[in-house]
Amino acid sequence: MTGKQRREQLLDIGRALFAERGFEGTSVEEIAATAGVSKPVVYEHFGGKEGLYAVVVDREIQLLLDTMTRSLTADVRSRQILEQAALALLEYIETSSDGFRILVRDSPPTSSSGGFASLISDVASQVEYILAGQFAARGFDARTAPLYAQMLVGMVALTGQFWLDHRTINKEEVAAHLVNLAWNGLSGLETRPALGTAATTRPATTRPAATPSHTEAEDSRDEG
Repeated sequence: MTGKQRREQLLDIGRALFAERGFEGTSVEEIAATAGVSKPVVYEHFGGKEGLYAVVVDREIQLLLDTMTRSLTADVRSRQILEQAALALLEYIETSSDGFRILVRDSPPTSSSGGFASLISDVASQVEYILAGQFAARGFDARTAPLYAQMLVGMVALTGQFWLDHRTINKEEVAAHLVNLAWNGLSGLETRPALGTAATTRPATTRPAATPSHTEAEDSRDEG
């Protein structure tokens, strides 16, 4: 197995263990044993458990942020943007449940990764930009756009956390109900909400490529 292949193996194993047991509940010994290597191999690639965790978190943040960004920059109407953003998060949760579980856990004290709170803040900033334009065009106070952005993003994110462990309905239905509340308000809820066609034809989520921290020579090294 090459150095690059070993690195990917350790990342996959670490991701699964962190999702199941959390950072504190996962040890370097367990990661190494699951991979069939000695502890020094883990330290060689990542410097320790904290380094491995940081790479896993950074990958998940980038994947979800890219997914959300694409949904928020689509050239569609305001309600469709909201529909696509809600569906994008739920699709990520469905296809990358382990990654989402890691993001919503508390980061270790020594971690430099911003985690889920930082990610939500980044998404809210993009929503704020969209809302500010919409508010200005409709004569609303654009200064309240940041507040509304936090409301919308927080509502979607918390609903996603709940749906992660309570999947009694599919993601399209969850997204439709989210948009129903966000768009219509409690006084104007639709009895049978449904998504528009634009939201249900989003491009597939793609996982970002790894950023290696070793040389090309190490890639070809056989670790056995």
